[in-house]
Amino acid sequence: MHRLVNRLLAAGSVAAVATAFPALAQAQGFRGGTQIKPGEECPAGMTEIRPRTCMAPEKPAPSIVDYRPKSTLKVPGTMNMKAKFPVVDFHGHPSGQLGSVDAIERMGKTLDSLNVRLMIVANNVSGDQLAKGVELVKGTTTMKDRVRFLTGINFNGAGSPEWAAKAVAQLEADAKAGAVGIGEISKGFGLSQKKADGSRLKLNDPSLKPVWDAAARLKLPVFVHTADPQEFFREVDNTNERWLELSLFPDRRYPQDRYPSFEQLMNERDSLFRANPKTTFVTAHLGWHAHDLGRLGKMFDEMPNLNAEMGAVLYDIGRQPRAAHDFFVKYQDRLLFGKDSYQPEEYPYYWRVFETRDDYFDYYRDYHAFWKLYGIDLPDVVLKKIYYQNALRIMPAIPTAGWPK
Repeated sequence: MHRLVNRLLAAGSVAAVATAFPALAQAQGFRGGTQIKPGEECPAGMTEIRPRTCMAPEKPAPSIVDYRPKSTLKVPGTMNMKAKFPVVDFHGHPSGQLGSVDAIERMGKTLDSLNVRLMIVANNVSGDQLAKGVELVKGTTTMKDRVRFLTGINFNGAGSPEWAAKAVAQLEADAKAGAVGIGEISKGFGLSQKKADGSRLKLNDPSLKPVWDAAARLKLPVFVHTADPQEFFREVDNTNERWLELSLFPDRRYPQDRYPSFEQLMNERDSLFRANPKTTFVTAHLGWHAHDLGRLGKMFDEMPNLNAEMGAVLYDIGRQPRAAHDFFVKYQDRLLFGKDSYQPEEYPYYWRVFETRDDYFDYYRDYHAFWKLYGIDLPDVVLKKIYYQNALRIMPAIPTAGWPK
């Protein structure tokens, strides 16, 4: 009998064992099961315990919020607070840290503890607001060369006869005031921004061409945030790996009856990059293709004017250590470090992913990722490029003296 039971179990026939030998099945911990066909998924509330056999837990399952397993894995690992080389944060959003000279000086001490030497403020400011920020930085003792600003573009009225000339004049004034680039152009561009006639302003709208030409002439890289993760554009169901985030923040959903599709926005974005080959573009968040590095690689191959920064997508980089390592090595001249949200305690997670071979460690926000991260162990020559050299190269308005060679 035991041989028959073992054969049935080996074949995945838990339900047959439970039916024919209930006492033995119970002693083995099996309570019966539900059979499924090849390729089918288990019914809701069940999981596959043997090939094509599903079973429900004996106890009620914890919610995705409450399930917090503690890893038993014992492996060496370190969390370095300071980056190995000085860093340009290309995607910075400090807010209260820019309110006064004293606040900027205090931010400098925090940046010192992380080895972030230069903060690029990507708050899309322009005109008087930009000039005020520049003057505050000039008034500091230690931060004069450690904070720089990107200017913004006001798209209100785009498409009208006078808009382009006005926008170009503002860019020229902001560059003269000290702006080192343009951006972060927000995700509203393409999603919800309207033209003067009330229609959606597409990313590749030809009426914007004079602005991109001016950016090329002024040597101002254009930093564009397009859309949001692809999962934000699809149904929030049990197969959506961003379920928790979208359930916590419903305003991050993009129903297809109200917004363009993810692919439509990507196509418009890529058309923008192709149509302006003399303009240097930086796509934010690795273009939301950190889960599909092959797609981003094809963009790099096709578009020599394109760069990408990596803010807020560490969860995808760190779950594919070998593929990410190879990608970062191959495209080392096109990648920029950026953090996005200014949370100093989160920077060291980036150093750990980029600089170590550590295994299976936590990400800093559970609602972004329920999986663990791994170090991708980048060579020093690559670290230097993504940490500071590429940023200095594409922003000629930033002095290069004092940086390591």
